[in-house]
Amino acid sequence: MSAEEKPIASVWTRPQPRQREQLTREQIVAAAIELLDAEGIEALSMRKLGTRLKAAATSLYRHVANKDELIQLAVDDVFGELHMPVSAERGQWRADVTCIATELRAMSLRHRWLAAELGQVGLVHIGPNAMRMAAGLLAQFEVAGFPADERDRAMGTLTAYVIGIAASEAAYLSLIARSGRTEQEWVAGLRPAFDDASHQYQRLREGSSAQQDLPPQQIRDDDFAYGLERVLDGLNSRIGT
Repeated sequence: MSAEEKPIASVWTRPQPRQREQLTREQIVAAAIELLDAEGIEALSMRKLGTRLKAAATSLYRHVANKDELIQLAVDDVFGELHMPVSAERGQWRADVTCIATELRAMSLRHRWLAAELGQVGLVHIGPNAMRMAAGLLAQFEVAGFPADERDRAMGTLTAYVIGIAASEAAYLSLIARSGRTEQEWVAGLRPAFDDASHQYQRLREGSSAQQDLPPQQIRDDDFAYGLERVLDGLNSRIGT
């Protein structure tokens, strides 16, 4: 077998070191997630993580080959926070998918580094928690009556919407956090500049004025719910085709 034909190595299929090791993979991943949540993806390094765990970086390499593998493990670990419906029922599929999508967004906002990494983690889809989510969504689309050749696409459409929205929100919230302001303060501070820049665009000013008394988080929640409903409306039209 040539180098080009060799299967891609996976952290999920490689045996873990024996438990006599000072650290476990679970401890390493948990510490990595804490670091990622606190300081972002740029701050993650094997050396810094080793310091956090009071262990030499070399001991971490017994469990993960490199930083990319560690991120794969961290991503899948946070997917384990999702609560999937126990079973799929035809009359309940839309409500269940809405719950999954809403939880996926909330999870992505708790771990703001996540959404931007999902497109770069090549083997995340074979992690056990991500696979559980995917299998659960496919079960919902199957019981709803989606054509067999469209279930994967329906799942991809839904998750692309959720992760896309979450990536934008996470970047926005991270920017606000770095400013030291609350979201309410940040939005209020931007308003004078927006009003000045949009004075020639009446429709923009009207839309902004209609929402100026609403809490920014409510606006984001309402916008997400609106978009999700429209995505599900479109998917619903494919049932039975």
